[in-house]
Amino acid sequence: MSTSEDLTTGSGAPSAPAGDGPLLSLRGISKAFGPVRALVDVDLDVPAGQVIALIGDNGAGKSSLIKTVSGLWAQDSGTINWEGREVHFHGPRDAEALGITTIYQDLALCENLDIVQNMFLGHELMRGIALDEASMEIRARETLRELNVVTVRSIRQLVASLSGGQRQSVAVAKAVMSNAKLVIMDEPTAALGVAQTEMVLDLIKRLAARGVSVLVISHNLNDVFQVADRIAVLYLGRLVIEGPASGFDTQSAVEYMTTGTVARAA
Repeated sequence: MSTSEDLTTGSGAPSAPAGDGPLLSLRGISKAFGPVRALVDVDLDVPAGQVIALIGDNGAGKSSLIKTVSGLWAQDSGTINWEGREVHFHGPRDAEALGITTIYQDLALCENLDIVQNMFLGHELMRGIALDEASMEIRARETLRELNVVTVRSIRQLVASLSGGQRQSVAVAKAVMSNAKLVIMDEPTAALGVAQTEMVLDLIKRLAARGVSVLVISHNLNDVFQVADRIAVLYLGRLVIEGPASGFDTQSAVEYMTTGTVARAA
């Protein structure tokens, strides 16, 4: 983890991590809906293999930012750079093709399908003209085992029968199987119990250990400080500060979220 001297405030660009540069780099991203400025000159770097927590109060611009990064809508101005080159998204498929997977709160899982069917939905393995059920089961089981998902009774269990934490696990495993390089998770622990929350936080750590970058949007600061390498705070559409999690504490994080500034050094 980097030192607290890396903290950057205002609209200036965050300091780039060492090595080959950030996986994702946003520069001057702005988005408006009529008179409402949802994002204003946002600069943000997402290093490879790190967990970045994006926090902010309601209306801060978190959803607008992740929908822009995931290709749901285009920014009005600014650039998105992926692995060092500028990219333009015309839809979510463009972002997914690069390796950006977004897991929203509704998880986009089909409750009437089982775990294997959900993990391969739209990317089914075929043997001739028939589904290769055996190969899909093997790959699904191996991926869940690698992520230490051991609480499901059967990989043929219907998603409708799974707990919230287990559903998050299936959504993450699906992202891993699609070779995602960046996984964006929108409030992944919302409405989960203690045990299920720990399961999801462990999954996030395991993703980062595999070299996958994770951008987590969360209101739960306890969860944020458990998993985040870096924290970025949005306030009224502006990125007011970004830096190592070690440079924040709960009080300073709350102050940045609610006022856009802090009365003391963290």
